[in-house]
Amino acid sequence: MPDDWQQGGFGLYVHWPFCAAKCPYCDFNSHVVTQVDTDAWRAAFVSEIERAAAETPDRLLRSIYFGGGTPSLMPPDVVGAVIDTATALWTPANDIEITLEANPSSVEAGRFRGYREAGVNRVSLGVQALNDTDLRRLGRLHDVAAARKALEVARDTFERTSFDLIYARQDQSLAEWEAELGEALSWSPDHLSLYQLTIEPGTAFGDRFARGGLRGLPDEDLAADMYFATQDLCEAHGLPAYEVSNHARPGAESRHNLIYWNGGDYVGIGPGAHGRVTLDGVRHATWTVDAPSTWLKGAQSGAGEAGRTPLSAAEQAGEYLMMGLRTSGGLDLDRLTRIAGTPLPVEKIVYLADLGLIHVDDGMLKATREGRAVLNAVISELLPD
Repeated sequence: MPDDWQQGGFGLYVHWPFCAAKCPYCDFNSHVVTQVDTDAWRAAFVSEIERAAAETPDRLLRSIYFGGGTPSLMPPDVVGAVIDTATALWTPANDIEITLEANPSSVEAGRFRGYREAGVNRVSLGVQALNDTDLRRLGRLHDVAAARKALEVARDTFERTSFDLIYARQDQSLAEWEAELGEALSWSPDHLSLYQLTIEPGTAFGDRFARGGLRGLPDEDLAADMYFATQDLCEAHGLPAYEVSNHARPGAESRHNLIYWNGGDYVGIGPGAHGRVTLDGVRHATWTVDAPSTWLKGAQSGAGEAGRTPLSAAEQAGEYLMMGLRTSGGLDLDRLTRIAGTPLPVEKIVYLADLGLIHVDDGMLKATREGRAVLNAVISELLPD
């Protein structure tokens, strides 16, 4: 029997940790610096891909994803070196998806042409809001006009584009969010990532919230109304949710993220990157150090991975459950049983189905629209005690 990861595919994630400014809501591993030795980073990325490929030969590479940070600050030749190395050492899929995240403030037409020539075929723009006041509140360096221009440049340059918006922001009403999302949909996107603002500990917003200084956040009922309005508007415009926070026209889904959600393998390189790699039938979680300088030094000596640990059957099953239920396609109950060695308790499935939160369709366990709105509670109920 083939390894379980093959049902999800195989991808590469590359983390560029540098930003022009740190956003107050961001809990990603990102750093503001004045100067970057791009030659050293190019060599380190190449070295790490070579190390990873040596232990995962004969893999079909379905996707490469440049995340961050702000990868659109990377020189195109660094992006090109990563793509060339990865596609030389792994077999690229005929329809390989190569995504680069970009902030509108860092979009330059010439640089984007360089990325396209390097092999990037999909760009994800961090727009986040469509009014200038909230963009400033979110610490963004662009305004709405710059976002619109960046999207135009991206569409003129790449085969596929996506952009992100954050809702449930301070002092935002339901009507204001509906109008803003309507404007975004009028731009005829193929893919939208729509996230509810979450206040993470350790961020500037988290510190401000703890001090009672982050006022005007919506209550749970208003946030839920915004979530359901998001589903209705996107469906009406032909972009149904294929995952809790992601909407796409059929065929425009993020293939890279589907690797995560469908339990595939992925190599993660760069500071703070995580991975899942199956070797000799054993699935491992891998991780790297967060500090860019420390990671760079380790990668230069062939030790960019900080550690790895084999995952137990229960841990693998838990991950597949948590990821699979995020998607509209759901998770395969037979596959879950094979991973866990035991089926989900029927009484738990019946209980949640009676509440209208999940349903079973041709062997696939799926969260309903209402279930995805309270997904953490659904997952907690299904996970073993």
